[in-house]
Amino acid sequence: MIIGILKERNDRRVALTPDIAKKLKEAGNVVLFERGCGSGADLTDSVYAESGAEPKKRSEVLNSAQLLVTFHPLNSDDIVKLKKGTIYISQFMPFVSLDKTIELAKAGITAFSLDMIPRITIAQSMDILSSMASISGYKAVLLAAGILPRYFPMLTTAAGSIPPAKVLVLGAGVAGLQAIATAKRLGAVVEAFDTRLAAKEEVESLGAKFVEVEGSRDDRAAGGYAVEQTDEFKNLQREKILEHALKSDAIICTALLRGKRAPLLITRDMVEAMKPGSVIVDLASATGGNCEVTEDGKTVRIGTVSVVGNSELAAEVPDHASQLFGRNVFNFLRLILEGGNSIIDLENAILKSSLVAYQGEVKYQQS
Repeated sequence: MIIGILKERNDRRVALTPDIAKKLKEAGNVVLFERGCGSGADLTDSVYAESGAEPKKRSEVLNSAQLLVTFHPLNSDDIVKLKKGTIYISQFMPFVSLDKTIELAKAGITAFSLDMIPRITIAQSMDILSSMASISGYKAVLLAAGILPRYFPMLTTAAGSIPPAKVLVLGAGVAGLQAIATAKRLGAVVEAFDTRLAAKEEVESLGAKFVEVEGSRDDRAAGGYAVEQTDEFKNLQREKILEHALKSDAIICTALLRGKRAPLLITRDMVEAMKPGSVIVDLASATGGNCEVTEDGKTVRIGTVSVVGNSELAAEVPDHASQLFGRNVFNFLRLILEGGNSIIDLENAILKSSLVAYQGEVKYQQS
């Protein structure tokens, strides 16, 4: 099997690192890489060559690859260069838009969407969403600490004592839990809110206080995501979050609804009422944000409060992000590759869930 690695257009991460390329080579595959593909993560071409991978131009990789892996979906100009029957693995997010999936199907590409891998025990080693979310949660707290004009930890000095910062984390999934752990390590007093009561034990195990609102709907079949709540609950939720937001120095927003707009948890009025110099980092900005004033990819100021909208903070840690993503992909590829050949078992639960285009057909079914 000829496996291709490309340089991402607008991302410092790379889908497969040299150590993974070496493993794929040792398993009987040919690995081609676009020159400079790992430069954003400080991985040189010579390191890839030492792994047994072969340097090529981008067009050569696209034309030759039988299997291709990228972080972000290719644009149309690149897709037309792929051979019919090529196996292409990326994050197509068909629940947001089917356009790319339809385009791949028409081109005769076999496409697997890594964001569709089911969150089940046997697939944990392939869960790229959790890998990237963990980095984002960590980075969000460091970003907030860098902007906040106050200390995170409590300090006792000759000039007097400084109280610890108060951090509120909205959403206690992977990103939220990592944000809690990081904020605690920095010495902050941390509170966390989540509609899923199952998250309470995890939040408290990290030393944070769980902000509970009674009457939430929970759905264990939602793959770890929150689900839409009733209007009555949303009103109670808004009151409770306002109460805690007013006391917070920093708020980390991580709440998502799969395939829908992110839940709106912080209104403009709440932001305007926060303490001077406070910071909000909204990781849900790509799907509308948890904060009403969030702008994706931008930092806005409402009075003296900074609101950072960034759903791609993992890209700012390209070395480890690439390593984790590559390991996730390698574990996924073990389901497909055997002795240098591809075997697609359509009865395999992981492959069946992530297969979005196959033999000219769109396989993703919107629920």
